[in-house]
Amino acid sequence: MRPGIRSLSDRVPSLTGTVPAEREHTMHSERLEFTGSTGAELSGKLDLPEGTPRGFALFAHCFTCGKDVVAASRISRALTDFGIAVLRFDFTGLGGSDGDFTNTNFTSNVADLVRAADYLRRHHEAPQLLIGHSLGGAAVLAAAEQSFLSLDGADHLLTRRSDAEFVATTLAAWAGRYLDAPSASQVAVPTVPVDAGTVVVSESGVGRFGQRVKVGRHLFAADEPEPTGKDSGPSPYDLLLAGLGACTSMTLRMYADRKQWPLKNVTVSLRHARVHARDCDDCVTKSGHLDRIERTIQLVGDLDAEQRDRLREIADRCPVHRTLHGEVLVDTTVTTGSDHRELELRGTGTLTAAPA
Repeated sequence: MRPGIRSLSDRVPSLTGTVPAEREHTMHSERLEFTGSTGAELSGKLDLPEGTPRGFALFAHCFTCGKDVVAASRISRALTDFGIAVLRFDFTGLGGSDGDFTNTNFTSNVADLVRAADYLRRHHEAPQLLIGHSLGGAAVLAAAEQSFLSLDGADHLLTRRSDAEFVATTLAAWAGRYLDAPSASQVAVPTVPVDAGTVVVSESGVGRFGQRVKVGRHLFAADEPEPTGKDSGPSPYDLLLAGLGACTSMTLRMYADRKQWPLKNVTVSLRHARVHARDCDDCVTKSGHLDRIERTIQLVGDLDAEQRDRLREIADRCPVHRTLHGEVLVDTTVTTGSDHRELELRGTGTLTAAPA
């Protein structure tokens, strides 16, 4: 057994399926090639988390499948939410890999897996986690038999998204014992799935104030600058300014396109500060402090003075600008941890793990 490598495999009944192309493009991935055990060039894909990976995993797909099968894609995508980078590849003669599949056998598949691990070792670091699906599960067990995960009731290719996310969560939780704690540049604990239009913010474990922000399929960090925080992401006011800036630029683009004006590019720069109310002649508030946002809009294009003045007026009509100037009601509800959906082992599935 190779030092530092642990394995998990799942064995479940058989179906087929591939991940939709538009979903696949949402991950930050790098395509790569390496030489397999028979000398053929094998096609791989390295899925990366935001920031520095906590560790690297190697995914071996099922018999005659490929690296883009539903289970591999969804599990890989979910693992990156935990800060774990995942290399998945096509065995010899399958998917995008060269070679003749009819001339391969189980031994050559295991050897391909070792070549993939060697690639990670040379270009990044040795994989701390091996994940196998069906035949891939047998292959990783042959390389390092440590752990076994089974899922009763799940189809062979884990086509139900909930099953794939359950596997990824279980794998990440199990692997967390063997990985270094997340640093300021790494993404930490995942949140529950996010509905459209909902933003979920949770503590990331990075310093005192690090936060993990989940918006639909998008994941990023928030924090306070040093020395107050660890500067692992933009501050809350940075995000507020980003929202206003993005909304301003989008609104100007929409208006200029509708008018067919020659606006080539929009750049919005913003700054926030707390100022004395007495220094603002146009403000209703005359005592204490108030918030001031300085917004500079750069318009590139062959626009005349009238068009530029009109776009200046339109900038104040962007929805976020109006929200900031309007009456805002924040309705707050406090819940306990038990009110959130909790993951649990289901059926008779078992998970065992032991250190190397």
